[in-house]
Amino acid sequence: MTTPTAGGEESPTGRPRRQRLGRALALGLALTTAVATPGTSLAAAPPPGGILDLGPNVTVFDPSMPVGRIQATLDAAHAAQVDDEMGTRRHAYLFKPGTYGSAEHPLRFKVGYYTEIAGLGAAPTDVVVNGKVEVYNRCLTGGGTSNCLALVNFWRTLSNLSIKIDAAGQDGCRASANFWAVSQAVSMRRLDVSGGNLSLMDYCTAGPQFASGGFIADSRLPFVTNGSQQQWLTRNSQVAGWSNGVWNQVFSGVVGAPDDATFPNPPYTTLDTTPLSREKPYLFVDERGRYQVRVPAARRNTRGVSWADGMTPGRTLPITDFFVAKPSDPVSAINAQLARGRHLLLTPGVYDIARSIKVKRPDTVVLGLGHATLTAVDGAVPLDVADVPGVVAAGVTIDAGLDESPVLLRVGRRHGGRRSSADNPTTLSDVYFRVGGPHVGRTDVALEINSDNVLIDHTWVWRGDHGVEGFTDTERWNTNTGRYGVVINGDHVTATGLFVEHFQRYNTVWNGDDGTTILYQNELPYDPPTQADWMNGDVEGYAGYKVGDHVRRHTLHGGGVYVFNQNNPAIHTENGFEVPETPGVRLHHIMTVNLSAGTIDHVVNGVGEPADTTRIGAPVYVARYPA
Repeated sequence: MTTPTAGGEESPTGRPRRQRLGRALALGLALTTAVATPGTSLAAAPPPGGILDLGPNVTVFDPSMPVGRIQATLDAAHAAQVDDEMGTRRHAYLFKPGTYGSAEHPLRFKVGYYTEIAGLGAAPTDVVVNGKVEVYNRCLTGGGTSNCLALVNFWRTLSNLSIKIDAAGQDGCRASANFWAVSQAVSMRRLDVSGGNLSLMDYCTAGPQFASGGFIADSRLPFVTNGSQQQWLTRNSQVAGWSNGVWNQVFSGVVGAPDDATFPNPPYTTLDTTPLSREKPYLFVDERGRYQVRVPAARRNTRGVSWADGMTPGRTLPITDFFVAKPSDPVSAINAQLARGRHLLLTPGVYDIARSIKVKRPDTVVLGLGHATLTAVDGAVPLDVADVPGVVAAGVTIDAGLDESPVLLRVGRRHGGRRSSADNPTTLSDVYFRVGGPHVGRTDVALEINSDNVLIDHTWVWRGDHGVEGFTDTERWNTNTGRYGVVINGDHVTATGLFVEHFQRYNTVWNGDDGTTILYQNELPYDPPTQADWMNGDVEGYAGYKVGDHVRRHTLHGGGVYVFNQNNPAIHTENGFEVPETPGVRLHHIMTVNLSAGTIDHVVNGVGEPADTTRIGAPVYVARYPA
């Protein structure tokens, strides 16, 4: 049997849900009015020839502003975004260096959908919040505190600041931790958290309190309660302690990480160092008030935070080297600026992309603020990166459109020159993909990597299992179409935090040699109507993670494939993982799990017991393959 890898070509390969209770529930999703800025100028660092304009959806706070004013702005922002899962508003709230909140007036606020909270310091310690920055469960019953969970708390970002937890005056439960109850497309980066505990679940409401995965990098953290989080990656960080693990908890280069010697009890996977990492670029204000972008360097075999001994290693680019784009800017203008050698800063908003944004020059930086979103129009490929080294794309969401795109983000050509660099890999950080949800979406492939030496540092590639398009689950199968989530044809590709869900054939196809994945999370599609719709030739279903038949070297640390065939619980998938039988292909700590419907017959290549409805929520583990 064969599987398309890109552009209609065929190459030999070999065959792919997890419970997200509440995602399919009808949620009240209302568009909200814009939040007013607090009146601070965005022009504190005017570049030569003009004022820096980051657009109407970026708010910059100054420590001289009254705490009450900042609090009111952030409270209004959360009220507008807390239920706006499928909305179009995007926001970034940025804090200039200094201290916000005090023992008398702590600054405590919550973060809603499509919201970025970030410090503008050169180091995380340059911006200090005395208080809390939190995400709570969403409670789905009449605005009360019952039927509460975090399974759809997506699309939000917290980075580059210090939080000194201050719970004074809160009730007993809320005072017990800084809560960050989230699921996919959420990152915490460059944080210094102290003064209390951090909880990745919200245990202060009525259940089920489920949460479904996230990502921490380059952070120094207190004791962390994982709680109900089903899967999580913590990379290059420092933790004072960690408790609990549901299915799949991975630590890579983390000082203080728990030992994994008794896997799967608890289900920890621990790597002493991270083989390849590059921290996400970040905007900061220097000592003269000028806006700059720090672009961290790629590093190998590292452990702990990048900023422990000073500024994160890398290069600094002045904001004047960037074209600061707004959703109203045509792609032709963006491409013209890129062709002149400028980098690209995408301000918050939704960009309709009818022709590709083309990144052709080595070392180009594409940085999105506030979950800037590129939506394909007329079957376009929204972002196309050439076969050149050192490109960094970060903080961007890419949506499929009504007409089918061949791919949503492509890195390199199938038969390109492979002008890559092992020391300077093209890097994708917090780049997210969506097929369906807010509108009809169609694509053949979401993310296609053809270049060698590429680093994927946290992505969620999602064919929507729910949305506001107005379809039944059966209709969604034939309307919101996405065949392949991630297709990797390049060699020496590394993925740290690869979350891929619900695609209609293979969710991930890895055809390149010498690939490495550190944490893989996959949910098979909920919505195949019949077994005949979910067949790979004469094989039942498609594996959630497929390593191509000709691959000779590949490594996976910590992987899970989940099944929830709610349209037809009788559907079977033969294997969660399929890989070639060769000594150089090694899988460590992998599992399948049934979320109440359907069956995965084996974990990998016929090995492992069925994940069926006799063991709902109980993972089937294979510690290593081959044994």
